[in-house]
Amino acid sequence: MNHEHQPVRWWAWVPAGVGAVLTPLHALARFATADGKEDLGSGVVRFWAEPAARALRPLLDWSDADTVYRTYGKVWPLLIAATLVSALQVRRSRCQGRFERWGWRLTLPGLGLMVLGLFGFFWIRLDVAYVAAGAPGFLLAVIGSVLLGIAFLRDGFRPWLVPALLLGWLPLDFALSAVLSAGAGTIPMMAAWALSIWTQRRRAVSRPIRPGALPSGSPIG
Repeated sequence: MNHEHQPVRWWAWVPAGVGAVLTPLHALARFATADGKEDLGSGVVRFWAEPAARALRPLLDWSDADTVYRTYGKVWPLLIAATLVSALQVRRSRCQGRFERWGWRLTLPGLGLMVLGLFGFFWIRLDVAYVAAGAPGFLLAVIGSVLLGIAFLRDGFRPWLVPALLLGWLPLDFALSAVLSAGAGTIPMMAAWALSIWTQRRRAVSRPIRPGALPSGSPIG
């Protein structure tokens, strides 16, 4: 096996892994803010949030509630940007039909707008940034992901879990946001692109090189 591909393969999982750890912590930070307190009205949320807040108190009370919330939130645009890079890598490896091309035309700009909106909200503290860029970007990316999920299924994309996660982004976002916080549904989307990169690299590494496949004058060897 060519170990040259290993770091790229595993680093593709970093956004989803960091996001999975950050999501409940960021949700707890939001619940402590004035706007987030109403989310504790749900019994399901209180069931996990109250004991978790007590256990993680040192990570939540090192500053005022708004500062803690926005500080943890600064990680999100970085994670979405890394996911956008993974999606771009997958796009370059695809032979795209018309349906799939429209999926990319919506998904990639949508993710880019999400990065801008989240950066403006958490880094610049411009509250209107997410409404102006992040929310429209989310809508574009979700629609584009549905188109890509359908196109991938039609093309027999493997593993099938990738198009399934892309198709399920919106319902998963609703379900996870009801229990955790807004944006929790981005984790399955991040996992979809990480899985795409991981399996893509795995196939490339395991594919044998046929004799004579390298052109004359190749720097390899």
